[in-house]
Amino acid sequence: MTVTQGFLDHRIFSIISDIAEKKGVRAFVIGGYVRDCFLGCPSKDIDIVVEGSGIELAEAVGEAVHSNVSVFRNFGTAMLRYRGIEVEFVGARKESYRRNSRKPIVENGTLEDDQRRRDFTINAMAFSLQKEDYGAIIDPFGGIRDLRDGIIRTPLDPDTTYSDDPLRMVRAIRFATRLTTPEHEFRIVPESLESIARNKERMVILSKERITEELNKILVCSRPSIGFRLMDSTGLLEYVLPQLSRLKGTETVDGKGHKENFSHTLEVVDNVSELENSLIAAGELKDRIFIDNVETETVRTSPNLWLRWAALLHDIGKPATKRYDPKVGWTFHGHEVVGARMVPKIFQAMKMPLNEKMKYVQKLVGLHLRPIALVTEEVTDSAVRRLLFDAGNDIDDLMVLCKADITSKNPKKVERLKKNFDIVKEKLVEVEAKDAIRNFKNPIRGEYIMETFGIPPGKPVGIIQEHVKNAILDGVIENSFADADRLMREKAASMGLYPVK
Repeated sequence: MTVTQGFLDHRIFSIISDIAEKKGVRAFVIGGYVRDCFLGCPSKDIDIVVEGSGIELAEAVGEAVHSNVSVFRNFGTAMLRYRGIEVEFVGARKESYRRNSRKPIVENGTLEDDQRRRDFTINAMAFSLQKEDYGAIIDPFGGIRDLRDGIIRTPLDPDTTYSDDPLRMVRAIRFATRLTTPEHEFRIVPESLESIARNKERMVILSKERITEELNKILVCSRPSIGFRLMDSTGLLEYVLPQLSRLKGTETVDGKGHKENFSHTLEVVDNVSELENSLIAAGELKDRIFIDNVETETVRTSPNLWLRWAALLHDIGKPATKRYDPKVGWTFHGHEVVGARMVPKIFQAMKMPLNEKMKYVQKLVGLHLRPIALVTEEVTDSAVRRLLFDAGNDIDDLMVLCKADITSKNPKKVERLKKNFDIVKEKLVEVEAKDAIRNFKNPIRGEYIMETFGIPPGKPVGIIQEHVKNAILDGVIENSFADADRLMREKAASMGLYPVK
C-alpha cells in the first residue's frame, strides 16, 4: 500500500529483511510504528515481531550494522539502535493469564497469535518484511478502518483483554486522549467502556509504577481532561487517584453554591497544556539544568510533566478546607497550604520521585494563589519581591499555572483578571531587572555575623539574618552589602550585641 512509501525506506528494514531470509524466519513491523504511518506521524521506535527467535535475529542484525544489542532474556526481547532509530525484536507469541496476576504465560506462536494478543486493533497491524510481499499490510481486525473512524477497540472480547491485563484499560483511555485532535476525535467503543467499568476492580493487581507511567503520558497530551473524564465515568479514577475524585460535586446552602472543583481542575490542566505549548512554540520558556555541576539555561522544547502534575493537584486541599460562612458563602481558606502538605503523600503512594520534582510540585501548589491575590490588590514592589523570592527559578511556571487558574463562566470577569494578570507579569519583569531577587542571596551570612559580634551559632544569628532579608525584600534598604551591613549593626545593637575588636 502507498502508505508505506517513505516509512519503510530506512535502510534498517531492508537489512532485517535480508537477514531474516537468510536465517529462514519471517519478520514483520508491528504495532505503534505501523499505526503512526497511517496517522502521518513518523516514529523512531520500531517493533519487529519474528516467527522464530527475536533475540537471534536481533544479534545477527546487530553484528551486520555494528551496533550493540541489549538482550532481555526474561522477556524474550532484544533492542538495538541504528542511525537514530531504536529497534526492538521479539519472537511471535501467544499468551494466557492467571486470574490473580498480570504476568502472562508465554508460548511461541505465529504472527496471527501475536496480533490476537495485542491490546487494540489500531496496534495490531503489521507490515511484511518478506521479499515476496515487502510492505504488505496485515490487518486482520480492521485497524485501518478503526483509525479512519476514530475508534479504540480490542481485537478480542474486551472482557478477556482487560481482565487478562487491566493496564490495557488505562491504555485505552490514554490512546483516546493522545490521538484525539480538533479535527479527528477518537472514542472508545461503548462495549469496551462497559467492560472497563465491569473490570475496574482488577486494577488492584497492577503496580503503582505502571499506572503512574500511563498517567504521565495522559498528562502531557494536548487535552488531558479527556483521559481523566473517561477514568471518572468508568470508575477507574477511584483506583488511580482517589484524591481527585473527592473534588467532585457541589453543595448549596441558603441558595449559595460553590464551584465544581473537579471540572475546574480539569479545565486548569487543559489551560496549562495550551499555554505551555504556545510558549514552547514561541521559545519563551526556559529551564535551568546542571551540566558538569554548572547551572545552564536552556530553551524548553517539550512539556514539563511536573507542571502538569502541579495543575492537577493545585486544588487537592479543597475538600478538607471547605466551610460555609452565612456572610460570605463557601470558603476554602488555606487549601493551598493543606494541598502542599498532601503532595508528598500522593507522590509516595503513586511511587513517584520524592526529590526536587516533588518539591517543585509542592512549591507550585503552595504558591498558586499568590499571583492571583496580586491581581486583585495594588501591585507593590514589596509583594512582587516576596513572590520572586519564594518562587525563585520556578516563577515562570508558577505564572503559567496561575493564568491557567483564571476560569469563570463570566467572560468579562476572565478578561478583566487576565488584563490585571498581565500587569503583574510586567511588574515581575521590572522588579527582577532592578533588584535581581529571583536568585536572591542574603549579603549577610551567618558566619559573618558570628565573627563580627563574637557570638556562637544560635537564635540571635537567625534573627539578624531574617531582619536584613526582610528589609531588602520590603524595599527598606538596597540589596547591597553596605546597606545590609549597616542594618545588621543597628539590629545587633538593639539586641545588646556590639562588634568585637
